[in-house]
Amino acid sequence: MILFLLSYLGGALTIVSPCILPVLPFVFARADQPFLRSGLPLLIGMAVTFAGVATLAAVGGGWAVQANSYGRVAALVILACFGLLLLFPALADRATRPLVALGSRLSQSATAGQSAASTFAASLLLGVATGLLWAPCAGPVLGLILTGAALQGASAQTTLLLLAYAAGAATSLALALLVGGRVFAAMKRSLGISEWVRRALGAVVLVAVAAIALGLDTGLLTRLSLSGTASVEQSLLDRFHPRKTMPSAAVTEGMALPVEGMMPPLSGATGWINSPPLTREALKGKVVLIDFWTYSCINCLRTLPYVRAWAEKYKAQGLVVIGVHAPEFAFEKDPANVRAAVKELGVTYPVALDNDRAIWRGFSNQYWPAHYFIDGQGRIRHHQFGEGGYGASERVIQRLLAENGNGIGDMSVVKVAASGVGAAASGQGGRSPETYIGYSRAKNFASLGGAVPNAAHDYVLPTLTAPNAWGLAGNWTVGGEQASANAAGARIAYRFRGRDLHLVLGPTVAGKPVRFRVTIDGKAPGGDHGVDAGADGAGTVTDQRLYQLVRQAGPVRDRTFEIQFLDPGVQAFAFTFG
Repeated sequence: MILFLLSYLGGALTIVSPCILPVLPFVFARADQPFLRSGLPLLIGMAVTFAGVATLAAVGGGWAVQANSYGRVAALVILACFGLLLLFPALADRATRPLVALGSRLSQSATAGQSAASTFAASLLLGVATGLLWAPCAGPVLGLILTGAALQGASAQTTLLLLAYAAGAATSLALALLVGGRVFAAMKRSLGISEWVRRALGAVVLVAVAAIALGLDTGLLTRLSLSGTASVEQSLLDRFHPRKTMPSAAVTEGMALPVEGMMPPLSGATGWINSPPLTREALKGKVVLIDFWTYSCINCLRTLPYVRAWAEKYKAQGLVVIGVHAPEFAFEKDPANVRAAVKELGVTYPVALDNDRAIWRGFSNQYWPAHYFIDGQGRIRHHQFGEGGYGASERVIQRLLAENGNGIGDMSVVKVAASGVGAAASGQGGRSPETYIGYSRAKNFASLGGAVPNAAHDYVLPTLTAPNAWGLAGNWTVGGEQASANAAGARIAYRFRGRDLHLVLGPTVAGKPVRFRVTIDGKAPGGDHGVDAGADGAGTVTDQRLYQLVRQAGPVRDRTFEIQFLDPGVQAFAFTFG
């Protein structure tokens, strides 16, 4: 209930954000019409359409993005017609053919003195069109909803939260319409400028449509809005919805392992690799290790050598290891990509594809990697979140196997000497944090002018001096999850600290490689190159995965990394460090 209230309040705050400006002309164009037949259905259409489109954007794939794009075009056409009909009422008089009947009805409903034509359906349709264009500020409240939807999968709760957010914004607009509308109507009556006001509204509508078509609503206005309301929204979140910290699951010798619950079902898997579908019931009598992972997660890749070693060492004693692949990025939902990664990484135990996050939700999981240790009775007896704790985790496996009546034999713990990307982190503190490139979770973005969401834009990169500052240069389209390079020569730079630097990359078009060149402090990396870049910094993006671009041999200090793409058509998702 608290989260629904926060969503509503976050939406209500949108009225004081510049990002609401594009929809105000369409709302106040109905100010002289009856609220119940005109303003209210307009706001209902806006709220419901926004919630529906935002739900698709949160949980859908590429098809939803395309649908939203086409929806914006259709809405722009409808609202442009509406603006023209306000500006030139004579056009409505000539609109007698069926193809322009809709435009005629919209014009009549918006023309002063023709209240009979101000129908509920026409206003609702205008609200739907306006809702398709509405790009509310992606502040912390809306960001929490959309991030939660991406992590938890499609659900009715996601849509209800988005409806609450939209209802908050609609409430603020309704108050402004009721109060402002009376003042507006009084001015029209007293000054006798009804015709000019109506034409001015039509002109403003057309200007707003042009601004939206040029991407100004999601660029400048969104950036302005973040500074206006984000701090207020974040304070609400911090007070009523505090962030969870990663819990500890330390185990000492002789300590009884608690029962943390029963193992949830595995029926939500969308596919299986290396095994036919496994069920909770069929696993009774076996000790089971559930490993939540995703193949572009560096923490998962560094943990994977231990999981593989445990699966091999204890298989004969009855241990069943199941890797639950829960994707973070859209490309990780492609079964072909996961199969290729499983083969490349040498994973031979069963892997459940959890594209809908059904198993993830069943375990109430929040982390990559996450290990759940299950005894022969199907009870969860231990968990380990994040890297580390390998020795303690293996001791838990041994104890559960012993409880299950299985002889252990070798009681020593495995020794893993991983290399390449899977090598353990340096252990040095002060490393740069995981950094997302898509605007929905990006931090410390330093390119001049800020990010322009969902539109091609030429970025200029300043000199990076602040720790963890990063930016783009060249022509990019920044989406919620990734940035796509539209032309050769596009660059990314990062002022980082860490032994290793990784970047999740992929070609925009499958099978079309993209060449790149890496520099550190303006020079070829030499002996500090990663496994996916040569000493001269050269490399090629061939598929969608994590690329290790830097592995420093010397002392770790603040340095400037830069990657230049020699071909267009690359997508960049996230930086991680080791």
